[in-house]
Amino acid sequence: MAAAWARLPGGLRLFALSVVLLAGVGGVGRLIGWVALTTTLGPTAYLLLTPSATVLARLRSAVTGHALAVAVGLACLAAFGLWSHPSIVEQHHDTGRQIWAQALAVGLTLLLLHVCDAPHPPAAATALLIASGISRPGAPLYGLLVGLALVLAIAPLLAAATARGTGEDGGG
Repeated sequence: MAAAWARLPGGLRLFALSVVLLAGVGGVGRLIGWVALTTTLGPTAYLLLTPSATVLARLRSAVTGHALAVAVGLACLAAFGLWSHPSIVEQHHDTGRQIWAQALAVGLTLLLLHVCDAPHPPAAATALLIASGISRPGAPLYGLLVGLALVLAIAPLLAAATARGTGEDGGG
């Protein structure tokens, strides 16, 4: 089976792997009753599924980046008193506190990614999803965490398994 994937041209392989991976994550989310597909998963999947010699660095950056983003997003919710405040989607606008919480969450995440030498731009989206209240504590956050865990665990394995015989290193 891996040989069939490996024969696909790069773009088609990336298309097929991303569809399989994200449909699987969405299916798991549906089975457990949480939305596991969030906007941060698409770019993370792309970075981890794209063959590269920096697969371990990318995986390290993705794990570190999203972990930092979750912590920072939650800290900003708490610091601005927004822990149980309606999300920007529910309100159809954001308040001044939400704007500052979101801006600070992204800024701190980017700073920490730089300090930790863990570049992973999609982590900024994770921080924003949490600080905006879209992925607030409870089921929305749990779904985001399940989706991230699945993509971070499965994408590098898919990339490695399907790159064998292509001359690529199987990274992602």
